Amino acid sequence: MSILIFATNNQHKVDEIRSVINGVFNIITLKEAGIDKDIPEPFETLEENASEKSAVIHTLTGQNCFSEDTGLETFALNGEPGVKSARYAGDDRNFQKNIDKLLLNLSDKSDRSARFRTVISLILNNREFKFEGICNGKINTEPRGNNGFGYDPIFIPDGSNKTFAEMSITEKNKFSHRKIATDQLIQFLQQHGTN
Repeated sequence: MSILIFATNNQHKVDEIRSVINGVFNIITLKEAGIDKDIPEPFETLEENASEKSAVIHTLTGQNCFSEDTGLETFALNGEPGVKSARYAGDDRNFQKNIDKLLLNLSDKSDRSARFRTVISLILNNREFKFEGICNGKINTEPRGNNGFGYDPIFIPDGSNKTFAEMSITEKNKFSHRKIATDQLIQFLQQHGTN
């Protein structure tokens, strides 16, 4: 089975993507590849950050790899937190603080519509390809549920009355932005091979 390095240190993201790929490809993490590196995300767009992460790992290893960057974009706040989603309330990446800040900033807004957007950057045979997944929904007024990670306790996808954090991973995958982007990645790899 062909190996693809997933350029992330976030085990939650690895678990989600492995649940979608389901053994079609052998996804290995940075840790499993013996890489101990925290890759910076210095750019102002998800696309640039995803490209940076995959480029760093490809330069380091010379192997096929992919990365992703995901942001939660709220329309009433001009797309915040967006590319800054993980560090919205500070560099310590504390998602409880991030959620509290977002709920406070939305407290006087009637429009609570939002979307999760994932951009995957794949480097295959020294060429880069990008895939995007979007999940539209709204921000709940308070956190609900204990599953998932990040903003999942306050995000309700269109077509459901549950937050992502109230769903099993199987339920979440019916809506997930990350699954939509990963499905495109899988389809591409199946057509083009990873050898």
